[in-house]
Amino acid sequence: MLKKTGCMELHYQVQECIAETQDWRKCREQVKQFKVCMDEYQKKREKQYS
Repeated sequence: MLKKTGCMELHYQVQECIAETQDWRKCREQVKQFKVCMDEYQKKREKQYS
C-alpha cells in the first residue's frame, strides 16, 4: 500500500535514520519530508474521489 503513495523511499530514509541513531528525534527532517509526501498523496486522493 505504501508503494502506491510514491513515498516509499522517504519511508526507508526514516527507518534507516532511526536504525542508525536509535532516536527518532534526530530524524525529524526525514519524518517531516515523509509526512509532506503522505499529505500530498492524501490531497490528490481526496480530489480524485470528490
